[in-house]
Amino acid sequence: MFGVSDMLDRREFLANTIAAGLVLPVLHTPAFSNTSFPIGKGTVDIVSDGHLELPIAMVLGRVPEADRSAFLAANNLASDVVRSSLNLTLYRDGERTVLFDVGSGPSFMPSAGKLGAALEAAGIAADDVTHVVFTHAHPDHIWGVLDDFDELVFSNAQYLMSMPEWDYWFNPETVNTVPENRQSFAVGARRSMAAIENRCSRFKAGEEILPGIAAVDTAGHTPGHTSFHLKQGSDSVMVVGDVITNPLYSFSHPDWQMGTDSDAAQGVKARKMLLDRMAAEKMQIIGYHLPHPGTGYVERKGADYAYAAS
Repeated sequence: MFGVSDMLDRREFLANTIAAGLVLPVLHTPAFSNTSFPIGKGTVDIVSDGHLELPIAMVLGRVPEADRSAFLAANNLASDVVRSSLNLTLYRDGERTVLFDVGSGPSFMPSAGKLGAALEAAGIAADDVTHVVFTHAHPDHIWGVLDDFDELVFSNAQYLMSMPEWDYWFNPETVNTVPENRQSFAVGARRSMAAIENRCSRFKAGEEILPGIAAVDTAGHTPGHTSFHLKQGSDSVMVVGDVITNPLYSFSHPDWQMGTDSDAAQGVKARKMLLDRMAAEKMQIIGYHLPHPGTGYVERKGADYAYAAS
């Protein structure tokens, strides 16, 4: 048992977020914009699950109000909402078709859940996906495991998730330890994970989970959040998940603690570590929530950084 009413599911979460003003009018995001580039003998495609629009207070609530207001005003940004793209990475090498995260599914937010249309536009069938790799188990990354009929969308795939992430969200007591407004996250994660339990492998940070794909520990956003280093020959790219989420403050203020992180202090450490590495190695990154398609590079700017979209 989850410890909360069975009614606390994806649809209730949507109703609650609408009531709280978390879901705003839907803006158009292209499902697939032909964003594709080679990596070694393989190919990386970026497909969109749509976008989220979240209250500033939910995202930057841990930042002192004066600092937050000054930053938003200086950058001519809205003071009430953060709009985040949902960029999913697809890697194909002729043997494997690897999807990183599965998006939000049909019942999270009306502006999300567009992955099916994106894959169709890219000419990729769900049955073609051989592996699904999770950065973490938040709703916009894992609820897309199941369709409207609660059937697996990627029925031929093997699934992979970090061991700490699996242990945290699959623990039936987790729902009783998170804030009330995030209990649906825990219920939805465990529900999604139960559907793939018998076909999901758990890995440790630092392991090569598939040929040319290594797990990088970036815990903080969630207990087992993982980024992935794709290296093929002399080509490489980092799928950063949610450790870097915004093209401005994630780079110019990497020490800001994010309201969406379960361990905000650890999230800062993970972000700085990854920004340092990406700047030093001049490696391309793919950010799940950076402006679509989410690809770019990290540049040093004194003690901080800047995002250069590619």
